[in-house]
Amino acid sequence: MTRVLIVDDDKGATALIETVIVSAGYEPVVVNESAKAMDVAKRINPDLILLDLMMPQPTGFQLCRMFRATPGFKFVPIIIITALDDTDSKLVAFGAGANDYLTKPFHVSDLMEKMKEFLD
Repeated sequence: MTRVLIVDDDKGATALIETVIVSAGYEPVVVNESAKAMDVAKRINPDLILLDLMMPQPTGFQLCRMFRATPGFKFVPIIIITALDDTDSKLVAFGAGANDYLTKPFHVSDLMEKMKEFLD
């Protein structure tokens, strides 16, 4: 089954995203502590990573760079899901290796469309 890793310290957001992923027929794996994200990713080998930016250390920007620097995750699609809607944040996220960017709050259909773009 296709695995989607959700990394976000907001448990309300991850619950909603988890529901969307299940309804799309994918297997969600939630990590609410950014410091545990890399270990979990190495264990489950996700097909897609949904990553928040505003988290305690490491931040989403740092995690994105860490994933891209790790051979097994160099080409795993990363979609940023964040409340940050400024141009600088988007530029830094894409510069760190993100494949796409979705601003909270978002429509469920937008998330589904972005996931399918990378998974189908």
